[in-house]
Amino acid sequence: MNQSYLLALMVLMFPMSLSAQPTSSSWTLEQAINYAQQHNISIKQSEVNSRLAKLQLLQSQLTQLPQINASAAYGNSFGRSVDPNTNQFVYSTYDFLSLSGSANVLVFGWFQTRNTIKANQYALSAAKADLEQLQNDVSLNVATGYLRAILAREQVHISQKQVSLSKAQLQQTQKFVDAGRLPELSAKQLIAQLASDSATLIGTIMQYNSAIIDIKALLNLDFETPFDILEPDIEIDPFLRVDDINAAYIYEVASGNYAAVKSSEWQLKAAIKRKKAARGALYPQLSINGQSGTNYAATFKEIKSFSIAGAQPTGAFAYDSISKTAIPVYQPILHYESQRIPLNKQLDNNLRQSISLVLNFPIFNGWQAQSQLRQAKINQLASDYSRQATSLKLKQEVYKAYNDAHLAIQKYQAAKRATVAAQEAYAFAKKRFELGLTNTVEYLTIQNNQFVAEANLQSAKYDLIFKLKIIDYYLGKPLTLKP
Repeated sequence: MNQSYLLALMVLMFPMSLSAQPTSSSWTLEQAINYAQQHNISIKQSEVNSRLAKLQLLQSQLTQLPQINASAAYGNSFGRSVDPNTNQFVYSTYDFLSLSGSANVLVFGWFQTRNTIKANQYALSAAKADLEQLQNDVSLNVATGYLRAILAREQVHISQKQVSLSKAQLQQTQKFVDAGRLPELSAKQLIAQLASDSATLIGTIMQYNSAIIDIKALLNLDFETPFDILEPDIEIDPFLRVDDINAAYIYEVASGNYAAVKSSEWQLKAAIKRKKAARGALYPQLSINGQSGTNYAATFKEIKSFSIAGAQPTGAFAYDSISKTAIPVYQPILHYESQRIPLNKQLDNNLRQSISLVLNFPIFNGWQAQSQLRQAKINQLASDYSRQATSLKLKQEVYKAYNDAHLAIQKYQAAKRATVAAQEAYAFAKKRFELGLTNTVEYLTIQNNQFVAEANLQSAKYDLIFKLKIIDYYLGKPLTLKP
């Protein structure tokens, strides 16, 4: 029986060694938080959103610059077409080139551009506040996971101690059974207790491994990377000094520093500016427009040289009233050479420019402007409700955290008293059991009570630290395990 028991115990204890000594892979809470701030996926996504908001702001600022466009076209025309220089129909094939440019400057548009820029500035501030809020939330989640891992390891140590205690007690009881001082049932009961304690130990190890996996996910750390918690030397008494802090004070501080509240306020301001920009689209807009262009056509020619080779009758006559005779009309016979006007000369000669003031009246556009204004009003109302909801949620969370912290203090103090009482009861029961004055069932009950009391004390201890860290979170204090 002893050999079977020892073999089973070795199998159970094989994966149960947890290092309590600092190693190269040991992490403090501060190191874990700093690493998460740089590598957490959610934070990186929020940083991308902040960059997009910055680009939108830059784009809206650039809309204040003139809109300048240029175009160029080159082609070949054949068949019946209009000569771009003479505006006459021609029936020949020719090459053509046209260049044009335009510029438009908005002079007055009811501050649409400026309101849009201001709205995007507020949106950028909101995105930065969202990033700050997420960084704070990740820090709190890392601290929560860190404390959970510490508690899980403490529970493992308690379970290991309980298994060792049960093992030693079984060995001593077996000797008493072999000597005839105790019945065989006592050994059987202790074997069952040892198996139960071993199963509890396995469960606590699973909880510890699960806590480590969760914190690695928060840190975006490869799951194959060694990770060990550098357990701090925590003195619980300094954490209990919270009598001078009340919920109203915590909320007052948090409402001024809480990034989510700031974000909701920036979003409301942005919605107000977007409503003003949407209203501006209902009114006329004044702008200055300038255009310039030129063109070239292969059909456009000029006379290079000419000469008069003689004259020829036209068949027409002019009547001389003095001599009362008809005088025939002649026309000169001309010989000339023509050449295609060069590209640069045509572009220079055909250059045309214009500047104009343009007043644009939005008469009917499918109710788009009115619909956008209505949407902007609804968005402003939604942003205002969101701001109120954020403030209310913060107040609710602060008051709840304050009450939870005070209840956690009371729970810890009660657990501490219960542990002291359970330890004293166990020490007394152990002596009576060794003297044969207490049966095994009663002894195991008292031993289990001590185990539960120690486990509850550790749970209450780290629950208290966590609840007080939440208070620090709302007060804007750095998350550390130092009081």
